[in-house]
Parts: sequence; C-alpha cells; structure tokens
Amino acid sequence: MVFSGGKVLNRTFQLQRFLSSASSASSLSSAAKLQRQKNLEKYPDLKEADLLVNGKPDYVKLVLTSRVYDVMDETPTTYATSLSQRLGVNVVLKREDLVPVFSFKLRGAYNMIAQLSSDRLAKGIIACSAGNHAQGVAYSAKNLDIPATIVMPVATPSIKYQNVSRLGSQVVLYGEDFDEAKAECTRLATKNGLTNIPPFDHPYIIAGQGTIAMEILRQMNINKVNAVFCPVGGGGLIAGVGVYLKRLAPHVKIIGVETYDADDLYQSLSAHKRVQLNSVGMFADGTAVKLVGEETFDVCKEVVDEVVKVSTDEICAAIKDIFEDTRSIVEPSGAMGVAGLKKYIVDHPELDHSSSTYVPILSGANMNFDRLRFVSERAVLGEGKEVFMMVVIPDHPGTFFKLQSAIHPRAVTEFSYRSDGRNNGVAHIYTSFSVIDREKELAQVMASLRKEGFDAMDISDNEMAKSHGRYLVGGSANIENERLLCFEFPERPGALTKFLKGMKTNWNLTLFHYRNHGHDIGKVLAGISVPPEDNEKFQEFLDNLGYKYNEETDNVVYQKFLLRND
Repeated sequence: MVFSGGKVLNRTFQLQRFLSSASSASSLSSAAKLQRQKNLEKYPDLKEADLLVNGKPDYVKLVLTSRVYDVMDETPTTYATSLSQRLGVNVVLKREDLVPVFSFKLRGAYNMIAQLSSDRLAKGIIACSAGNHAQGVAYSAKNLDIPATIVMPVATPSIKYQNVSRLGSQVVLYGEDFDEAKAECTRLATKNGLTNIPPFDHPYIIAGQGTIAMEILRQMNINKVNAVFCPVGGGGLIAGVGVYLKRLAPHVKIIGVETYDADDLYQSLSAHKRVQLNSVGMFADGTAVKLVGEETFDVCKEVVDEVVKVSTDEICAAIKDIFEDTRSIVEPSGAMGVAGLKKYIVDHPELDHSSSTYVPILSGANMNFDRLRFVSERAVLGEGKEVFMMVVIPDHPGTFFKLQSAIHPRAVTEFSYRSDGRNNGVAHIYTSFSVIDREKELAQVMASLRKEGFDAMDISDNEMAKSHGRYLVGGSANIENERLLCFEFPERPGALTKFLKGMKTNWNLTLFHYRNHGHDIGKVLAGISVPPEDNEKFQEFLDNLGYKYNEETDNVVYQKFLLRND
C-alpha cells in the first residue's frame, strides 16, 4: 500500500514475503523466533502449528480449519439485477445479512470461542460490545452451552441489551461510554478468570471473518471477480477477506469502505502507523471505531488496495439500492460496501467498469425500525435524485408562483415558506425537488431563478440545514451576541432531560430544536446569547459539558434564515 498526498495509490503487493516466507526460513530465523514468541505470548490460545515459519499467523490454514460451520451455513451471493443495470457493471452481493444473528460477527466470535480449551470454556467468556459482536458472542455461548457475560455502556438502548439477554447471556451495564465499559470488562475478566473475546483484533477472529472469502471463491468464477468491497471498523472483516483472497486470487482488489467521520484505517495507512481518532460519527455505528486493531492493521498494510470514503446520504441511498434488489433492509454499516462500490466507479473513470464484477459485502442487518424515516429522507439526496435548496425572494404578490414555475415540471418534494412580516421585506424558502440528471437540471433551475432576480443556493450537502434548519424556516430574529451550536448526546430514555439540565447556565437560551431520528446519538441545535466578555467562560462551560458539539454561527443557513439583520 502506497499513499501520496493523502491519495491512495495501488501497487503489486509482496505477498510471498508476507504469506509464503517458509522458503526463506534461514534468513528469517532470528526474526522469526522473536515474532513467534511475541505472537504466542500475545495470543496464549494460539497454537504453534497455527504459525508460519516467519512467526506470523498462517491465515490460510486458520480459515480452512475454522469452526464457523458448526454454527451456521454458507451465506449466498445474490446478483443485483437492478443495481447492475443502472451502474453498467456486474454487482454480486455477499449476503452476510442472512447469518443467524444478521451479521458476519458470528463467524469470528464463534471461531475463537470454539478454539478455547475445555477448562477455559467451563469458566466462561466475556465481551464488551453494544452491537453485533455482542449478539455473535451470546449466540455462540448459547450453542456451546457455556456462560457468557456482555458488558455494555449504561446508555445502551434497551432493544440491544434485551436481544443479548434473550440469548441467555448476562448483561452488565457499566460506564458512561465504551471506554469505561471496556475497562470494566477487563476488570471482570481478570477477577473471574473469564476469557475476553475481542471484536476484531485476534487471529482466530480474523480467520473466522476470512471464511467469507473462502465462500466467495467457491460460489463464483473468481477469474471474473475484479474487486471485493468491505466495510471497515476495527479491520477484522477486511483483514480476513483480504489475506485469504490475496493468497489464492491476488488479482482481486480489496477495497475498504469507511465513512468520512470514521476513517481510521485510511488515516492509519496514510501515516504508515495506527492513528487514533478523537471522535467518530455514529450513523454507521457498526463501523464507528476510533482505533483500528494492531493485528488487523499489520494485515491490512499488506492486502488492502484502496480505501474509499462515503457520506451518510450515500449510505442511505445504498440501503435503498439493496432493498430494491433484495427486498431486505440492511443496517447502515451493512450498506457501506455498496456505497463504496458506487463511489469507486465515480472515482475511477479511467477503468472499464462495464466488463467488471464487483462484490460488496452486506455485513449486517440489525437496523432499528425508527431509523427508516431518516434513511428514506436522505436516500434521494444520496443517490443524486433530489436537490435541497434555499431561496430568498421578494415578498410581494406573484413571486412565489414565479419560484414554483422555475422548478416546474420537476416534482416538488418539500416547500417551507415564511414572510418576515416587514414592509419591502423578503420571503425565506426551503424547497426540495426531484431530478433525473442532477448536475444539468440544477444548472437549469439556478439559471431560471437568477433570471427572476432570486437569491438561491444548493444546500444538499449542508448537514445543519438537513437536520435542523428545514424545520425552523421563518423563525428569524435579531438577538444580540447569539451563538449557534449543534450538540450530540447518547439517545436513551431521559437523555434529553439530562441534556437540558446540563445546559442550565446564566446565558439565555435563544433557539432550540431536537428531533429523534431513531439513532443511538441525538442531535440538538441550540442558540445561546453570550456577551463577548463571557466568551472564555463559555468555552470552559462547553469543554466541561461533556457533549460533542460543532459551532454553526457562521453557517450560511443560520445567517440567511435564522438571523435577522435589522
């Protein structure tokens, strides 16, 4: 993997050096002994026979001898007819959404647990997770009839810990965040002699996920497969799939897919070392990882060809694409492979995609039903079939009709209108409308609006506008020293009340908007009047509040629609 100026460049990997170093045992004997000792100490359940001569895990052997099929059957591949025709490329979906726990995580979890000695199994296992890994561990423990403990943060939504409890595992709710829960998991493991099952950073976990690649080789003509697209969180999935395919079918490109706000593998590969993110976006919560695994990163350095990044709207569009071809709804992380495939085609116009076959992995389908409203709203933006626009028009009879005429015959999907109530004033409008050719039609509408003398702006990529501003149109005010901030807080019963208690200050709250989208993270837009002499004290207040925030005072939507300059 070579990176230049932040851009990923491909090269031929030295796979023989990484995977087949047995032939150079004499030259590597000293280093190999150290590597072997290091791995056996780090992974005490790993057997010497599981290591190559160079001391690294023999992943091909580990995949071939995996215990995954004790607990599940192979998942199918599905030809995506509609998506293939639309993109002009052969798209074959690898259906990990059909695993018994609706996620690939069962593979790695069961494989590692099944490899443990009978003594360790009898003592029990423990894991820290509020997502698919927790269900994979719990399902595995139930099938092996062993005790299991799952540690989750206190803020975990009830639906998640109830699912784990139904599988027979003990749930321990501890800590305000994942880091505190993880520390408690480690403490309980040491105290009670339990084996900690990590979510991604272990050779047996990686090998379990690698069975996906083994199935792809069996189910498809591998000579016709050009690339596999893997969602990336901690790196277990892409490491397992990549290390197996690069050994047996090195021509297949291994493409990682991350979100713009959780791109740790991309940053780590760019820096040639693991980089820890300060925070991650939580829409695709299944891949919201701040630090890629140590072992997974060592593998990824050798087998990943490229990493592409996708937005929330692009993921929503991919969820819709998958539904149209399969009538199944996957979770956001589960759709990242398809979103990344579409982005890869756009990013590489120099390639002949028409003769290519691409395999995105649908990694999971544990979707909260309440999130579907948000996904539906954003999908059309993500697929470029809708334009979201703000327009300022003169406030006199006939101008509203002229605006609608400029958009016609396109279908209007949203119109929010509010006069500012002043003489010779203006009207502020949010509008969205459907398009087929976004770039061409947007230019046509903008030209028509300019001809009428209207002030218009495309805000399809303005997150504050999409999450909050569209619901506040017409509420402009001139408030002295107002600052606008967007806060995020864990979404659970009573969370909004707790947030408001934390916001009790000597500063006046001037604007507030909250909407539940069914996420684990809630978003609030708040206006606060802060005199200039209090700026330092206010910054201290924000730092101590304990919530992630972004200042939006300079956002064009606030300046145009919510702030009135008398």
